[in-house]
Amino acid sequence: MNTQTEIEQLLNAGLAPEHLLVVNESHMHSVPPNSETHFKVVLVSAAFEGKRKVARHQQVYAILADQLAGPVHALALHTYTPEEWAQRQQAAPASPDCLGGSKAEAS
Repeated sequence: MNTQTEIEQLLNAGLAPEHLLVVNESHMHSVPPNSETHFKVVLVSAAFEGKRKVARHQQVYAILADQLAGPVHALALHTYTPEEWAQRQQAAPASPDCLGGSKAEAS
């Protein structure tokens, strides 16, 4: 099973989301081809009701602890309650371009 599928299954089981989008954005970074290291997660769940962003992120980090300790280097989280998601007209922010260094760049 690939890392993206693991993330999807764990978040579905742990938070019963109304909407879940997991995007492998590794290709946007300075990593080998076919890497699974950088992900964007858009997650809408009633489990986030009454919780601040930090608490929501901590909840996701706890569920994905093994992936974060292993293959996943970066995780962009966009967590919403169903009401917040409706107010955003079901749209999450676009990911920024990678500003990190490249192994091909001279130091």
